[in-house]
Amino acid sequence: MCLGIPGQIVEIVDATTNIAVADVSGVRRNVNVTCVMGGGIDDLVGKWVLIHVGFAMALIDEDEARKTMETLIDLGEAQEEFEAMFAGDRAVAGRA
Repeated sequence: MCLGIPGQIVEIVDATTNIAVADVSGVRRNVNVTCVMGGGIDDLVGKWVLIHVGFAMALIDEDEARKTMETLIDLGEAQEEFEAMFAGDRAVAGRA
């Protein structure tokens, strides 16, 4: 499964290679924005995108970004619960 992480474009680093800085929950990282360029690259500053392996793959609105991040957080919490449950099952199996 491939996941896109929402981020907001905050700066253009290199217009020649289509590299911008995206803020992802307070962490800034360089992303390639080639796939989401419709107009000029400077028009992307302030826009929300879904990022996958360093590429902005789709433009989204702020509400969709918030909902996506909430879902990803919920999935992470569910994953932690599953891991704890499986660790408990392994511990019980080891004692039997």
